[in-house]
Amino acid sequence: MGKVIVKKLKIKTCHGVNGFEKKQPQRFEFSAEVGCDFYEAAKNDEVSLTVNYSTVCKLITAVATQNVFNLIETLACRCAEAILENFPQATYATVRVEKPQAPVKAKFKTMAAEATLRRERAYLSLGSSLGDKKAYLDFAVKGLNSTRGIKVKKVSSYIESAPYGGVAKNTFLNACAEIETYLPPRALLHEINRIETEGERIRALRWGDRTLDIDIIFYGRQVICEEGLIIPHPDYKNRRFVLDPLREIAPDFVCPVTGARLSEL
Repeated sequence: MGKVIVKKLKIKTCHGVNGFEKKQPQRFEFSAEVGCDFYEAAKNDEVSLTVNYSTVCKLITAVATQNVFNLIETLACRCAEAILENFPQATYATVRVEKPQAPVKAKFKTMAAEATLRRERAYLSLGSSLGDKKAYLDFAVKGLNSTRGIKVKKVSSYIESAPYGGVAKNTFLNACAEIETYLPPRALLHEINRIETEGERIRALRWGDRTLDIDIIFYGRQVICEEGLIIPHPDYKNRRFVLDPLREIAPDFVCPVTGARLSEL
C-alpha cells in the first residue's frame, strides 16, 4: 500500500458564505493524499497503474472553479469524491482546503477544512413481501448502483422465505448484495431510506409486510452502535434469509464481532 500526495495546489476561485466571496476570486490552497497500491506501477514504471497526480490536480481544479460553495467543507468533500470516482484503484482520498484570505476579524495564518472518504465493502440484505416482489428487489439493486458513491459488486440469488417477527403475513423474496461505497455509514443509510421510499415503502407497522426493505448487515470491519444505526446488524445470525444469501456471495467474510466466517455460521 502507498499514497500519492499533492501539497499546496494554489487556485484562485470563488467560495464562501458572503455575497462578495461568490464574485471576487481569492486564493485557495489544496492538498490531497490518495491511498493506492502502486506496486505494479513501480514494477512496470507505468503511470496508468497508479494515481496520476497531474490528473488529481486537474480534478481538484475543475471542482474548485466550476462550482461556487458556501462552505470549504463542501468543497473538500466534492474534491475527494471526484478523486475516488475517477480512480477505482484508490482506497481513500483526503483533501485539505485552506483559505488564507478568509474574511475573519482575527490574526491567523490560514483557515482550513479537511475531508477523508474511504472506500469500503458493505453487505446489504434486501427483502419484499408485497406486490411484484422481484421487481422491487430489481428496483433496489438498480437504485443502489445508480447512486453516486455506490457500486453494486455482487447480488445473490433471490430466495423465498417465511415471514419473520410474527407480524408480516406474506411470503418474502430475499437477497443480499455486496456493494463498494465511499459513503460514510450514516450517508449510506440515508440513501437506502431514500430508495425504500421511492420503492413505495410505507413504515406503518414494524416488521409488517412491505414493498421493499434494505438493511445494512456489515460495513467493512466497522462496529457501530448509535441511535438508529447498529452495525453489524444485531439479528443477522438468527435469519436464514440473510445468512444463506450472504454465504453465497461472501462465504469467507469474517464477522468483526464474533470472528466467525460466514461459511461457518
